[in-house]
Amino acid sequence: MARCLGGDLGAFEPLVGRYERVLFRVALRLTGEYEDARDATQNAFVKAFEQLHRYDRKRKFFSWIYRIAVNECLNLRRSRRPQETLTDRFEGADAQAGPFEAFAQAEARSRIDRAMAGLSFEYREVIALRHFADLSYEEMADAIGVPEKTVKSRLFSARQKLAGLLGMARVANDGE
Repeated sequence: MARCLGGDLGAFEPLVGRYERVLFRVALRLTGEYEDARDATQNAFVKAFEQLHRYDRKRKFFSWIYRIAVNECLNLRRSRRPQETLTDRFEGADAQAGPFEAFAQAEARSRIDRAMAGLSFEYREVIALRHFADLSYEEMADAIGVPEKTVKSRLFSARQKLAGLLGMARVANDGE
């Protein structure tokens, strides 16, 4: 980032390579749609590049671009009808798994997607950052812009709610 700010605009490409996948995974969990996640991720990098002069060197680059990506996700969600389930088309079943294991993995992902869709945006956000972006509590707090204690509390509540939703999904599916 220092090279970008120093005028070497070609130095932005390695930043895209480093953060594109993690931002996409988070955007997918926040938007619930593959194409929306691609759009939000791409738009975030374009906006970040256009706004390099606004970057605060005191913050981590990921925290800055993450906020831009979240805003893009929110804009896309506002402009589109909410979806009932999340899609996870970019992640296939384990190549070593047999057909039964692949089916079980797909079913598990589908249940998690449905349960995630039932969470508030704030809960989806902390679950996605912790479990899909592998951020520490400190990194999450910096990215979201709240104290670390708030992140821990939100994550605890989100996990409780998600567990409850997954339990309800199991009961509902058992009766079908």
